[in-house]
Parts: sequence; C-alpha cells; structure tokens
Amino acid sequence: IWRPSSSGPNAVQSGAGVVLNRSRDLVRNNPWAHAAIERSVSNGVGVGIQCKALWGSKAWRKADSKLWKRFGKHCDADGAVWFEGLQAIAWREWREAGEVFVRLRSRRQSDGLPVPLQIQLIESEQCPRDYYATAPNGNPIRAGIEFDFIGRRAAYWMYPAHPGEYQTGVVDGGSLRRIPADQIRHIFKPERAGQHRGMPGMASAMVELWNMAKMRDAVLERHKLGNLFAMFYTREAEASTESIGLDMQTGTDVDDTPIAGLEPGTAQELPPGVKPIFSDPPDAGSNYWEFIRGHLLAYAAACGVPYEILTGDLNGVSDRALKLILNEFRRLIEMDQWVYFIPQFCQAIREAYMDAAVLVGALVVAGYAEIRDEVCESQWVPQGWPYSHPVQDVTADLKAIRGGLQSRSATILANGDDPEQVDAEIRADQDRADALELKFDTDARTPAPVEPAPQKGNPDDELQ
Repeated sequence: IWRPSSSGPNAVQSGAGVVLNRSRDLVRNNPWAHAAIERSVSNGVGVGIQCKALWGSKAWRKADSKLWKRFGKHCDADGAVWFEGLQAIAWREWREAGEVFVRLRSRRQSDGLPVPLQIQLIESEQCPRDYYATAPNGNPIRAGIEFDFIGRRAAYWMYPAHPGEYQTGVVDGGSLRRIPADQIRHIFKPERAGQHRGMPGMASAMVELWNMAKMRDAVLERHKLGNLFAMFYTREAEASTESIGLDMQTGTDVDDTPIAGLEPGTAQELPPGVKPIFSDPPDAGSNYWEFIRGHLLAYAAACGVPYEILTGDLNGVSDRALKLILNEFRRLIEMDQWVYFIPQFCQAIREAYMDAAVLVGALVVAGYAEIRDEVCESQWVPQGWPYSHPVQDVTADLKAIRGGLQSRSATILANGDDPEQVDAEIRADQDRADALELKFDTDARTPAPVEPAPQKGNPDDELQ
C-alpha cells in the first residue's frame, strides 16, 4: 500500500545525512556516479565562466578586467586553484552534495593581494543539518541556519573544520561558530518553497545504482567460479574402489569432512572406471546488458545527464536524434547556470570583489554606494558549445546574422568568446596583413570573387 506522508520541505531533511553519505560513497567508488559528476562539471563550467564589465568607460573596463584577472589568480583561500577552479569545485560539490557554502574572507591590505578578499569553499557537513535551537539573541536556528524575526537568513552555525576530518586536537571541531550571513553564500537548488538546504541530485536513483552494482558483482563472482573449471566424477559398477579424494585433499571441515582444493588448470589422474563430469555454471544471461542499460537510463535521467553522454553508447542513435538529445541536455545545463549558479556564486563573488576593490581604491567609482548595482552589473560568458556539424552550423549562423535574426555579438557570445576581443583580434590581423602586403580571401573587406555563370550553348552542339 502506498501511503506517503505529508512532510514539509524541511521535515524530509531528517535523513539527509544518510543520503549525503551514500552520494559521496557512490561518487568515490562507482564509475557511473563519478562519470555523471564529471560530465556535469565539464559542461556546466568547462574551462570557466568568464566575466565582462558592462559599466564604465573603456579605460575603466580595461583596468577592471586586468584587476579581475589578478584577483582570480589569488582568490582561493586554500591557494590551490584559480577562480575557474573554484567554479569547478563549487559545481561539483553542488551536484554531489546538493549544496556548497562560500565564505567571503576579508584580508588585510598588508597581505599583498590584488584585492583584500579571498574565497573559501565549505562542504555541506560543516553546517549540521540536524542542528535546531534558539540563538542567544532569540532567533530560531533551523538546519544550522539562523533566521531573524521576519524570516531572513541572519547567520550560519558551522564547525570550524569538517567533522569527518581527522584532527590532532588543535581545532575543537565539536563547537559550532556563528558566521554572519553577509559572509556566506549558500549555493543550492531549492525544489520546494521554503526549502532551507539542498539535497544530492542523484537521491532518487541511488538505490537503482546500488542494486546495479550488486548485480554486476554477482555476475562477476559467478564468472570467477566458472573459471575454476571444476570437475566431478562418478563410478561405474566395475570401477575401482580406490578414492582419489586423498590425493586432492587439502584439509578437513569442522566435522572432519575432507576438503579438496580446486585451482584453474588442475589435472587429476582417475582410477579405472571413473568417469569425469565437468561443471557448467550459467553465464550472465542474454538480458544482462539490457538489465544494466535499464538501470543506467533511470540513473542518467535522475542526474540530468543523457544516457548517451554518460556511457558513450551511441548504438542505434542517428545524428538527428543525437542533436535533439544534446539540445535538451544543454537546455538543462543553461538553466542551472543562469538560474542558480551564476546568480548565487559568480555574481555574488563579483559584487564582493567590487566592494573590496572600491574600498581600498584599486578601482575608483564616484558615488559607489548609490550606483553599486549598476557598477556590479556584469556579463557572464560560459564556455561555448562546440558545433555538432561545423559546416551546417556556421552556415546557419551566417544566414541568421544576414537575415537580422541575431547579431554578431550574440553569435560570438554563444561560442563563449568576447565580441570586443574578437573584433580587436580581427583588426590586429588586418593591420598586420596590410603592413606585410598580404592578401587573403578570408578578409571580409575584400569582395569574394564571383564565379562566372556557365555559358549556355546550342543543345545541338552537345550531341556532336
């Protein structure tokens, strides 16, 4: 009987710790779970989501671009990766654990950083989901998050270190610390109204994947037993009564029953009249792959990664069908990028960077407090999608531009490039070619040669 409960959006979080542990275990030890995360990161972030300022003069934007690149090289509080690497780690944590926390760490000017700000990524476990209490100021704490009297996030209660990490006693990981909400950015995908914490994306298909792994292990064990090449023997009526068990015996059971060893390739001489019968264990079965494929289809659907991309199995998939699959996958990725990741992670860090840069005078903006939103407005450019059919896709882009359906800038941005940089590179190539007196048919300034139309002769001449 199916009798689900009417739990609220946060009551279902009671078992989130178990779900999170299983998700991390699958990603560590199951190749399909690991591959699904890798495919999501490589398509969602790729080589990085680039930022371009929209406000200010050309000189100001150039100075900002230079400072932003320098900041990106030193922004990781752990000193391990650049800003693009932080994007990849944050996306990976978001897909694996369902959420990740970003702490904005202010630094001193004497630290020698381009901007006195660094980014620290914090895993979900450091903010305990099962912590419900009342803060000293009277605010309620729900799932490790403190809310004020009108329901806004006021602070996060976190362990100073990961509770599952091995410590040497230097840090007391059992004590929670209150971190103001303006220092924390919470990256997660709320699927229900009022949801406080995120859940792993693969939660609905974990059992499918675990059962599939068990099935694979069972088939593997069956093949291992089959490789032992076991042999049994029967005696004819006139056979010798001499036992061969003594020659093969390697020990005895608890009840003194002889135990014979069985190794691949063993040959045993049989007494006269003894007839060998070889074991014939069952194979994996003709429907084994269909069983695996069915579970992988369900898992891929739950993770938002098409089966064909997850497994690389394109058997029976036409070019047209593959393009439809890729278009749907890209729509899902773009939704995650623009609805959740870019606003919650990229733009939030960009605004904190701009605050710190203006505060220390690295960037000069008159009346910044009044026009902060305009100054922080940025254009984010994810890595472009490669062409499925280069000739056809480029031809379609050219026709769309010439027909006024889209601009050159929109086309260049869709490819993951900066239109201004592309134009500057084209101008530099043209100037260099002019200086060297080089002529190329790719130069758009030179009209393309027009091929003469074929001459129509007398039809009677063709018969001669």
